[in-house]
Amino acid sequence: MPLIRIDAVAGRRTPEQLTTLLDTVHAEMVSAFGTPQRDRYQVVHEHPREHLVVQDTGLGFERTDDVLVVQVTSRPRGREAKETFYSGLAASLQRECGLRPEDLLVTITENTDEDWSFGHGRAQFLTGEL
Repeated sequence: MPLIRIDAVAGRRTPEQLTTLLDTVHAEMVSAFGTPQRDRYQVVHEHPREHLVVQDTGLGFERTDDVLVVQVTSRPRGREAKETFYSGLAASLQRECGLRPEDLLVTITENTDEDWSFGHGRAQFLTGEL
């Protein structure tokens, strides 16, 4: 936890590039939110280009076919941590993956301890296992 879902255009990245992408996202999650190294849950979904519509909300920048939508589901995080994550992720993905910052859309959805079960049908945050 957090759970990361990444949506991207199919065929734009090699398996090695996807590994670098996932490693980079995780490193920023650890840095910004202080999550443990093995607290890693990531899912990549690749879509035909016409199935991924990501515009700019009137901000005036153009997206390319390299666009990524990063969805984070997490326990509540403070504003400063979120802003650190957004800026750090954009900078790291540009440096490590060549992703233009305007091709990155990030959203965070918060939930609570009772909304997580990591296995065995138990809510580990509530049972004291975590």
